[in-house]
This record gives sequence, structure tokens and C-alpha cells, in this order.
Amino acid sequence: MACGWNVTRVGDANDLEMLDRAFRTFKNTHDRPTIIIADSHIAYGSPNKQDTSAAHGAPLGVEEIRLTKRTYGWPEESHFLVPDGVHEHFAQGIGRRGQGLRETWMLKFQEYKNEYADLADQLYKMQHRQLPIGWDKTLPQYPPDLAPSTKTRLTFDSAGDFTPISYGGRNFHFGVREHAMASILNGMSHCKVRPYGSGFLIFSDYSRPAIRLSALMELPVIYVFTHDSIGVGEDGPTHQPVEQLASLRAVPGLVTLRPADANEVVEAWRVVLQMQHQPVALVLSRQNMPTVDRAKYGSASGVAKGAYVLADADDGQPEVLLLATGSEVSLCLDAYEQLNQEGIGARVVSMPSCELFDQQSEPYRQSVLPPEVTARVSVEQASTLGWARYVGADGHSIGMRTFGASAPLKELQRKFGFTPENVVFAAKQQLEKARQRDHQREEALV
Repeated sequence: MACGWNVTRVGDANDLEMLDRAFRTFKNTHDRPTIIIADSHIAYGSPNKQDTSAAHGAPLGVEEIRLTKRTYGWPEESHFLVPDGVHEHFAQGIGRRGQGLRETWMLKFQEYKNEYADLADQLYKMQHRQLPIGWDKTLPQYPPDLAPSTKTRLTFDSAGDFTPISYGGRNFHFGVREHAMASILNGMSHCKVRPYGSGFLIFSDYSRPAIRLSALMELPVIYVFTHDSIGVGEDGPTHQPVEQLASLRAVPGLVTLRPADANEVVEAWRVVLQMQHQPVALVLSRQNMPTVDRAKYGSASGVAKGAYVLADADDGQPEVLLLATGSEVSLCLDAYEQLNQEGIGARVVSMPSCELFDQQSEPYRQSVLPPEVTARVSVEQASTLGWARYVGADGHSIGMRTFGASAPLKELQRKFGFTPENVVFAAKQQLEKARQRDHQREEALV
């Protein structure tokens, strides 16, 4: 009511006359949105008639089902009974009416297509979650350099803002309402619009119920989360995400992508837009990040497979693997160069999406993470939970095991071990442990 909505309340959800009146009020209201609040009670029973403390949602017991059928005059011993005439009744009523409405719509659409072929094609593609031909031809490529943070507001000429007096804008200003934003994105996606919303990663917690529903409903909503690590610095541990990445990765059906540089963002976008039934969390940094020299290192196209070899030992036979996501990938590249100078064959694996990597064939996964190379180090400015799947029981994960702290970025990186020197040290330790294990196995064979 404070926002100026037309608020209608129905005191009893079973009062069909009041519901009908509320719907008619909605249909006659054209200048503002309407919300209808219907009061109802959820009925439930317990499997045991004597047990009245059963949790909400418990199914009816056998005896209660029989009594319910008796009350409604239904055959008590029947199961999933559809009486004669029901199918015919639906076919002659809802079926016939629906078929007629569908045919009328298709005729109108064909007339529209005859007059506005291009717009009709766009509408058809939107309804079927299809992309226009050549949609990715203008995606940029970035040279190796520093690139500033990218803002998510649409800025092209016709974008505009959605306001109470102008409904044509494509930018919605939700304010500090993460859960409402995510819920609205779900509704927009149901209408076949391809929406995205953005916020800080730490506040993804507020959006969690709606994100979970995106995955349950298989809606391709795009969530863009920035300020992805302790790199937010002086904002302190209240604003520094630690457990959020692992939490998002735990949602079934949600694809989490944490790109390492501008070109990985472009490739991530190429992957994201082709998804028709999976929501995506695109996790981005706040601080400036170096753009990887792709003439020297691997192509960013590997993002589509979730993980790929970014830098490798000269002979393609690495002794130690360095796995990372996001801003920590460039950290591993620095460590890789130091190890190379010392004659240690290292491989850097950029792993922006665990979910996409897990979907790949076993031969591909093993080509990226050779089983015989047990010396492994993962680096991520977040909880280490989940990394044991990739570094193994004997591997080492450089990550966050506590909350962050309030300090400048460089100090935080030193405090929590996110430096090339610490990655090199961990890699050497892993290599030594692997050699000791090999030596012990050889002695056991002898």
C-alpha cells in the first residue's frame, strides 16, 4: 500500500464470490499493479490418527484416507480412481476451449508475422529461449592489460530505466532488496524474458530462497555477483564473502562461474546465454585484474568446459598442478613462472566452473588433471570446502579457514597466504610429499 499498489484482501480463500470480485477489480485496474491477498489454512494429517504432533506435510494414514473418501461419498477401496466421463468432460470443456484459444492465437501470430516478420521472429525466439543467428559475433577480445570493473547497468541508447511513469526502460532499480530482486527475476524468466540481476556476493545469502527456486524450476536466470572475496579490504569481514562460493556450488542445477580475467568473462557470457534451463551465478571481482596474455597462455575458450590448461610444463608432463579461480589465477601464473625458472614443471589450471568441469567426459577431465600427478595445490580466496575433490586427500588448498579482516588488500593477501611465494612454497611441499610417497611405494615393492 505504501508503494501505491492496488491491495485487495479476501478473508477466506474458499469464498469464490469474493475471489471473483477481487479478480474483476484487478482487471479493471490499469494504472498500477494489483496484489490479492487470500487468507487460507493448510490442512494436514498424520499417518497415525493418535499422533497429533506430526510435522506439517505428513501424509494421511490409510484409515484417514478411507474416512475421507467415505465423507465425500467416494469408493473407499479405490486408488487413483478417475470415474467414467471425467476425461470426456475435460475434453469438451477445458480441452475444447484451450484448443480454440490456441488456434486463435496462432492465427493472430501468423497475421503479425506477415506484417512484422523480424519482430515476430524475435518473439518466437524469446518464447523458445533461442538466440539470434550471429549473436556472439560482436563479443570483444581484450589485450593483456589492466581492465577496470565492469558495471552491470545497460547503457545503450534505448535501454533506459523502468520507473512509475515510464515502463519502457530495461533497467530496474531494486534498491537494497536482494530477495525481492531474485524473486522478480524468476517471474520475468517465466515470461521468457532473459533477466539478470546484480549485487555483492556476500548478499547472495538474502537471495538464496529465490536462487534455489530458479534451480528447481530450471529457469535460466543470470545472477551477477561482484565483490567476490576478501579483496573488498577495509569493508571488513561482514562484507567479505568466505562461505558463499561453496554454498552456491552446493545448489543442484545452479552453474557457478568465477572468471579469471576479461576474456574469461566474455567466454563465460557466451556459455551463459546458451543455457536454456539452468540458472547461473556469475561471480566477479571488485579490484582491477590483469588480462592474461593469450598469445603466451591457453585460450579462454576453455571456459566452456569448466576448467582448462592455462599454462603447462614445457614437455607437457607436469610435476605439480596449480588450480585456481578468479583473481587467484594470475597469482598461480606468477608462481608458475618462478617454478619454471627453478626447473620445476608446473601446470596452471583455470577452473571457473566446477559444475561444467564435472559434466565433461572422463578422458577430458583426466587430460586436465592427470591422475598420476598427485602433487596439487588449489588457490581460492574463499572457503576450501569442496576442493579436496580436485586436489585429492594428499593435496593442499590455500584458502580461507576463518572470516576475513579489515585491512588493505595487499595486507590481507599477505596475512592469509595469497602470494606467489606462498603458492611456490606449497607447490614444493606437495612435490616433496609426492616423491616421498613414490619412494615408499618402491621400497614396499622391493
